Amino acid sequence: MRRGFGSGSPNYWGALMADYCMAAKFSSGSVGLGNSQVRDAVVQRDYGKVGVLMGGKSAEREISLKSGSAVLAALIRRGVNAHAFDPSQHGLNELAALKFDRVFIALHGRFGEDGTIQGALEWLGIPYSGSGVMASAIAMDKWRTKLIWQAAGIPTPRFLLLAPDFSFDAVTEYLGLPVVVKPGREGSSIGVSKVSTIQELKQAYELASRYDDIILAEQFISGSELTAAVLGDSALPLIRLETPREFYDYDAKYFANNTRYLCPSGLSATTEKSVQELALRAFRLLGCKDWGRCDVMLDKDSNPYFLEVNTVPGMTDHSLVPMAAKAQGLDFDDLVLRIMELAYVG
Repeated sequence: MRRGFGSGSPNYWGALMADYCMAAKFSSGSVGLGNSQVRDAVVQRDYGKVGVLMGGKSAEREISLKSGSAVLAALIRRGVNAHAFDPSQHGLNELAALKFDRVFIALHGRFGEDGTIQGALEWLGIPYSGSGVMASAIAMDKWRTKLIWQAAGIPTPRFLLLAPDFSFDAVTEYLGLPVVVKPGREGSSIGVSKVSTIQELKQAYELASRYDDIILAEQFISGSELTAAVLGDSALPLIRLETPREFYDYDAKYFANNTRYLCPSGLSATTEKSVQELALRAFRLLGCKDWGRCDVMLDKDSNPYFLEVNTVPGMTDHSLVPMAAKAQGLDFDDLVLRIMELAYVG
């Protein structure tokens, strides 16, 4: 059944036919598309009344407001009847009363990217962009994501769960130094620290524990930082990130002007294709769909290590999915419409 449409709905069969037509354009598991194919995939239809969910009450509220504002402006420029909605300021009863035909979720972090709002929208019968309840919840949980990837053979850095009385020696013996300490269920590198000495571990743990009670210590992979965006059934061109900071942290992602984004990535065609194929597999193993972004480290021997999946990536002027889409021939407004199209049929 198509999400948000019952089989008795007149929209059901239209959505089913749209699925069929889209399948003809996008072969399952494709890695990259030609520019003309990407442009042809954007369908200008009457999306009805669209809500753009932004803001929320997570630690990523500031970035969500920026993403949502950019998405809202793109929809309005394309003639869509779009409206902002901040769930932290208005209740679900108000969301239901507005009678949106579908919504674009631009909420980052908890209550927006973790399956919470997705479940509410399922209950209300409103089609929405991005992954469903289960996939959103799993992808938000870095620990459970890594367990699934380990079981399926997706390479991911070694890790330990840290309890308040964790053994410093056990961490360094198993993971070595440096290590990365992070909250298990936050995004945008919030609460994340790179630890180079054993004395820094406690401080890093205390910082991460401000945001979550699941704390990971993760093997640090020295090498190239990559992001692999997924749109529909295809992987977009990889972006290689270079920052003078210790790692690609919150400031490097959203505010720094000295972060470099290399697309084309400069990797060999064989390596790029291999990482794209793994990204599609890693994305689907979690049940994710429509659009998202995999964060990857590539070591000195070109071995990839998958860190996490973002099911509602940023859509700001510093954001990576719009950059990758542009390299594929899809401008920001068309990218937003493509995501809405996927929400329409999915």
